[in-house]
Amino acid sequence: MVELHSEPTLHTALLQFIFPFSIKPGQDKELIASLQREGFTRFFLDNKELENAYYGEGYCVSHEKMERSYLPFAAHVLFPREKDSDSFRRFSRVNDLPCRLEMLFESVNFRILSTDVFLCPFELGFLTIRVAIEEKNLPFSTVLEFADRFRTLEDVCYQDKHAFIHCQEKSFGRVEDFVFKNLVSGLEPFLDPAEIDGAYFETLPFFVDERMLVQAFYGFNREEELDEISVELRYRASQLDGLTIDGKPFTSASDPEYIEQYTREHCYSRWGPDTYYMTNEQTFCCLSRAKPDIATELVNQMYGEYYYGLLLSIFHKIVLLKLANLHSRLRINHDYDQIENLIFLINKFSAKFYFLELISQSQGREIFFQLRKVYGNDALFDEVKMTLNDLFQYQDKFQAKRRDTLLMVLTVFTVISGIYGMNQVIEDLKGNIDWSKMLEYSLFEYLALFLTFSGIAVSLGLTLREARNGIRSRRKRRYYDKD
Repeated sequence: MVELHSEPTLHTALLQFIFPFSIKPGQDKELIASLQREGFTRFFLDNKELENAYYGEGYCVSHEKMERSYLPFAAHVLFPREKDSDSFRRFSRVNDLPCRLEMLFESVNFRILSTDVFLCPFELGFLTIRVAIEEKNLPFSTVLEFADRFRTLEDVCYQDKHAFIHCQEKSFGRVEDFVFKNLVSGLEPFLDPAEIDGAYFETLPFFVDERMLVQAFYGFNREEELDEISVELRYRASQLDGLTIDGKPFTSASDPEYIEQYTREHCYSRWGPDTYYMTNEQTFCCLSRAKPDIATELVNQMYGEYYYGLLLSIFHKIVLLKLANLHSRLRINHDYDQIENLIFLINKFSAKFYFLELISQSQGREIFFQLRKVYGNDALFDEVKMTLNDLFQYQDKFQAKRRDTLLMVLTVFTVISGIYGMNQVIEDLKGNIDWSKMLEYSLFEYLALFLTFSGIAVSLGLTLREARNGIRSRRKRRYYDKD
């Protein structure tokens, strides 16, 4: 760990904290009703009054530009019409809450601008908390420390245990309590705890880790002698390296070559040396020393098309991990219905949601590819496609084996009951049946009678089973189509 004793200050620090969660099956309508009771409004692109409603003073997200940034099939998923549930359904609320985060050696005043809740396919959701640091000229390390403390829902280290949020005469020792008991109090009952079955310490259904993801814009003061946004600053921004226990700035790596290599792999430097974008699995941030008008446009992009690009990348990774997890839990010789459902889900995901080309503009496309590379989505998708091929092969072999077995059983049964059984007792079963004759049957005639009626029962049973399976399959398809 290398300590840093001099660093630049920021004129603007805007952050979005993103929490992915799993929704309890079949609870979408109840969750929507709960959100609307809490004051959340459904977000639609054609409502241009919302362009500057959620982002703070001076910032505006053009709905028209945001839609043009995505190709039509992606825009259909991200910005649905009212009745399209197989998409990203966004609900937003203005909060405008002044708060203060008290840390070990610093106290930072911030404002909760607004919150978003997304309901997505595959029973997934996203909670976004939009935050603005109200203090100007804060040291860069202090802002990084704030981001690292605020994103930690549950206390996991010494600094977390000594961080407190003060808001409207209330104090919260954990960010989890502030978020789920004060900010979005109606969300927690709808979180699906099934995703953490078997966990020892976690109490919330996290997908990536125990912390929220961070999307941030850091605007550096140009008045300072900052020749460039150095490699060390970019690395620290991606790692959220803030302050040590002693309250000093630090970076979590000591090898300059490693820092250089890491930054090169995770940095998008098209607009360097004034503006850089850093991406990894926990953060996506823009570091800029651009002029105020350009900085405002960069913030609008981070709130607009880049925000949706990040959500889409996270959605892709979580769904791919979820599909891989479903496959790992299959009992291949027993869970035949689950195998069929998994094949359907993989096909649905690849057909409707996973495309190589989503962004229409070159810079947005390059950043999206960078995010997809960081999350490893292409490799995960290749694994899921291999899983699909394996499932298809297994299903074909299983169905062929079942058909052969059934055909053999029915053939033998038909031959025995038809040729032997029916010839023995068929005359006694015509017209008005004289059941008293059966008392005089020999052992072989009783066997023939049994084979006759059991053959009829087997035929009816197979017919009813196929009909039941067909009805159940259609119901499942309708359920997943609504998801």
